Amino acid sequence: MTQHPAIAPAPPALLVLEDGTVHRGSAYGAQGSRLGEAVFATGMTGYQETLTDPSYARQIVVQTAPHIGNTGINDEDAESRRIWVSGYVVRDAARRPSNWRSRRTLDQELADQDIVGIKDVDTRAITRHLRSAGAMKAGIFSAEQAQRPLAELIAEVKAQPSMAGARLAEEVSTDTAYVIEPHEHGWSGEIVAEVAAIDLGIKTMTPVRMAERGLRVHVLPAASSFAEIEALAPDGVFLSNGPGDPATAANQIGLLREVLAARTPFFGICFGNQILGRALGFGTYKLPFGHRGINQPVMDHATGKVEITSQNHGFAVDAPVGEVVTAPQERFGRVEVSHSSLNDGVVEGLRCLDLPAFSVQYHPEAAAGPHDSAYLFDRFVELMTDSRTRTGADTVTTGDTAPTNDTETRGGNPLNA
Repeated sequence: MTQHPAIAPAPPALLVLEDGTVHRGSAYGAQGSRLGEAVFATGMTGYQETLTDPSYARQIVVQTAPHIGNTGINDEDAESRRIWVSGYVVRDAARRPSNWRSRRTLDQELADQDIVGIKDVDTRAITRHLRSAGAMKAGIFSAEQAQRPLAELIAEVKAQPSMAGARLAEEVSTDTAYVIEPHEHGWSGEIVAEVAAIDLGIKTMTPVRMAERGLRVHVLPAASSFAEIEALAPDGVFLSNGPGDPATAANQIGLLREVLAARTPFFGICFGNQILGRALGFGTYKLPFGHRGINQPVMDHATGKVEITSQNHGFAVDAPVGEVVTAPQERFGRVEVSHSSLNDGVVEGLRCLDLPAFSVQYHPEAAAGPHDSAYLFDRFVELMTDSRTRTGADTVTTGDTAPTNDTETRGGNPLNA
């Protein structure tokens, strides 16, 4: 019988919330201290994609699924160049991974990237508390840091900046422009269209989903100007997901207003949806605890269909649901809420009726998550290429469905688990 070496017990660790709540557990990953906003994610798979999603920058993520790390870490599923979460909270951390794609343990990856985590805590209890009290400032303190006086730790947690008012897109964006070519992702025909994608924290699979449909994607830094976009002469403009408060994105809001005024086809995801809302003149607000996970139900009001979606957002657009209105910025014409959450009614999408523009609050690239919303990329292609299309509304048909041949291209796993 093979004898495995004994695993030494981990040093103690504390999760401290700004209201004075303390959860005691064991160190996981790197040891030390980290501050951030405590939020919970409900996905039962896809923890590697969660960790590497730039939208989680400056956040301490609590995983509601009890068993984390079972499939280890591979070299294919990262959604960006590094792990972005500030800290990581799990209940039962796998001692050894078991998956043919695994290259190293999650514990090792967290340590290698200097991510401080905590395990052996009741994540369901933490989640219930956050659902009641709302997302709040927090800190993880392990090893020697966990020995400090609690009053000192709580004061440190409270003193950190709030997520409201945080400007983070420029911190997570690419420094230099790059291009994603269709032929690198299974497309064998001619280029269908050229897209200028502003990286506000873009996930790897988003431009890949476009390239799979024949789109050449020029990924540009968050601070790019309209002149830089014009120099590319794109058929469409895309604004990605990303972290922070959309109220701080004045540069991107101004950029998008120029795009809309030029009637260039536009598609936005997540942070891009919030920026479209603010460009049209609507407000945004911080949600009590946000939507994070791969099982969020959304209603498409045009088709009556329900989509199970992947989401990660703590802010939302303040726009009326169920009616067509003139945008507060009247020059952009009529707009309607295209999608809304079936859990709490939050705006999950916008559609311009007099301009070629639409957006959604969730993540149709499905990394990780269900593929119910893959049709949105086809809708963007149609917006850019169909001569009959004049507005975001013209792309909507009751036949919209996710393509049956839209499969995950990494690792041979259609669910990207």
